[in-house]
Amino acid sequence: MALLRSLRTQRTTYLINSRTSVSVSSSSSVAAAAKRHSLHTTAALEADVQASSQSPSQEQHVQAAGILRRRQQHHQLLSRLIYSAGAAGVGGSRQHTRYVHSGQNGRQSHQLAQSSDVEGEALREKRQLGKSASPKPSGTPQRDPLDVGFNDPVAAFKSKTTWELVRAYMVYMICSSEKLVEHNMTLLKLARNLLGQKLFVLLMKSSFYGHFVAGENRHTIVPTLERLRSFGVKPILDYSVEEDISQEEAEKREVESSVSSAGDNKEEGTMPQYHVDKSFADRRYKVSSARTYFYLNEATCERNMETFIKCLEAVSDDDRKVPRATATGATFGTGITAIKLTALGRPQLLLQLSEVIMRTRKYMEDMVGGQGNVLTHHKTIKDLEKYYATLGDNKNVQDFLKNVTSDKEGILHLFPWSGIVDEDSQLSDTFRVPDPQTGQMRRLISQIPPKEEEMFRNMIRRLNTIVKTAAELDVRIMIDAEQTYFQPAISRITLEMMRKYNKDKAIVFNTYQCYLRETFREVCTDLEQAKRQNFYFGAKLVRGAYMEQERARAQALGYPDPVNPTYEATTDMYHKTLSECLRRIKLMKDCGDDARKIGIMVASHNEDTVRFAIEQMNQIGISPEDKVICFGQLLGMCDYITFPLGQAGYSAYKYIPYGPVEEVLPYLSRRAQENKGVLKKIKKEKRLLLTEISRRLVRGQLFYKPKGNYVPI
Repeated sequence: MALLRSLRTQRTTYLINSRTSVSVSSSSSVAAAAKRHSLHTTAALEADVQASSQSPSQEQHVQAAGILRRRQQHHQLLSRLIYSAGAAGVGGSRQHTRYVHSGQNGRQSHQLAQSSDVEGEALREKRQLGKSASPKPSGTPQRDPLDVGFNDPVAAFKSKTTWELVRAYMVYMICSSEKLVEHNMTLLKLARNLLGQKLFVLLMKSSFYGHFVAGENRHTIVPTLERLRSFGVKPILDYSVEEDISQEEAEKREVESSVSSAGDNKEEGTMPQYHVDKSFADRRYKVSSARTYFYLNEATCERNMETFIKCLEAVSDDDRKVPRATATGATFGTGITAIKLTALGRPQLLLQLSEVIMRTRKYMEDMVGGQGNVLTHHKTIKDLEKYYATLGDNKNVQDFLKNVTSDKEGILHLFPWSGIVDEDSQLSDTFRVPDPQTGQMRRLISQIPPKEEEMFRNMIRRLNTIVKTAAELDVRIMIDAEQTYFQPAISRITLEMMRKYNKDKAIVFNTYQCYLRETFREVCTDLEQAKRQNFYFGAKLVRGAYMEQERARAQALGYPDPVNPTYEATTDMYHKTLSECLRRIKLMKDCGDDARKIGIMVASHNEDTVRFAIEQMNQIGISPEDKVICFGQLLGMCDYITFPLGQAGYSAYKYIPYGPVEEVLPYLSRRAQENKGVLKKIKKEKRLLLTEISRRLVRGQLFYKPKGNYVPI
């Protein structure tokens, strides 16, 4: 009976082969004859095996084995017939397309096998027969070879229906029109008014919304998440509802929420970049690839916190549906949620905290020389005591030194940041340093009223709640980077959250924008802190979203331009930073330490950068199974990068936006603007889309249904 089951399984295999080897010439009759011969002969062989299985004597077992050998010879001959018919049918094409082979579950699919005309017929036949004869056992995760040129349309789009490919091509065609993209928001609103809500929603779901957004809520996105996972890709969820407010309203909110009720006191030593300027109060100015939150009140921040927690729960629910071995490494759970700190509190507090951090660095530089973060100076408490020696036995100095954070290698921080993230410190009392000349304590932050101190504690409480929930659900948090005038505070708080929650695995990830001149130095500093304070370090590397705005603001307010001078310089910064992270991972592996204490996401739509990362991994001996490097792209963009990576066994993510149609229009508007700026990528994606649509048309696969058997790493 086992032989009978084997025969039936292999007959299914050959039936699928014969159906998918579509011929467009007169050779179709050969394939048809071969298929009829297959059905007749296999049925006869099954009958023989069934008869022999009625009485299981030794002689009959031998007879059954002989029947099985004859069946295998028959199938080998049949493969040659079908292969010859298929090769003739494509008119001598230089590349064959992939064939579908059925294992026990009829779900496995093999990869694109490319062969040149100069290869011998025998070699190609051997490859094809080898694939047919060795299907992967049912339940085994499928892995495909990776085309690092990212030119394989089948690998790129096997997760898509033909309609989805046509829709994607139409969307990219529209994104290629500058006039349409420039006025896209006006056109969307006009269409909504003309069509009415129902028809407008239907139009959007069959076009831009359907392409760039996964669904309206955490329940309707489930089919999209399940399909992504079946093709080796994991989700980064983001509830992408954005307020559609006017420039005047945005400026009003930003100015009011960025100035203390005590006034914007620009005392001696203040830095202009960390104070609001009305000309740049609308933070959406020249920003197309990042969402912007404008503070309204504390209740809105509470709702944002609840929204982020719902995202975590949605990711956790999705993770539970996928059986996997016990998680290990920097990528423990597979799901991620992205959040922004400006959604959780008053921006004034981030501005003030950022200024404190930069003034602290300046204070340290003036006292000990050099430049950079406090820990990069490698000074000890005794060194500081020498600098304050002229002040004698000063109580203020002694109290200050007691609160300095240090280890055997030197000072990490001048202030007790652990108290700040534990929600119990007063900012006005914490950020004070001794004047080296007088010994008097000097504030590095202007006096903050009690109500605003409470707002800061509320912001930290919300973040703690989110990260604690993420830890409990085994979901990771990626805290997005924002403008440089917020970023010192965001990075400092994020690092402290890492110290608090990344003790056993990486839950919290920080984001580093490589268009900034200081990115390499900042990453090295944070890696050093993680090593010295013994916590898992997580980083997402991006090119950045605010470049044009940052340049314009720096020029207008008269401070140094924080942005790299050229695109090539940004690419060099990205590669240099990534190489440093990989170098440290290799050192940890070589020393027998846990290399998974450093986890990096290469979040880039640039295939050269992705290729660079893969090459570096190969050179230094880091495999995808090490779970220290992952890749990420936006839903609806660069599928030709994400899906081949996931199907080849790399850790690959799609950034998954979701939300009601009417409320994600600003997000869709930004996606259209962003695609306009990457016409080269669109051109390649359009070419690959057209190639795959044409291939399906020729092969009669217009009604192809995606069904993957990949398991995300």
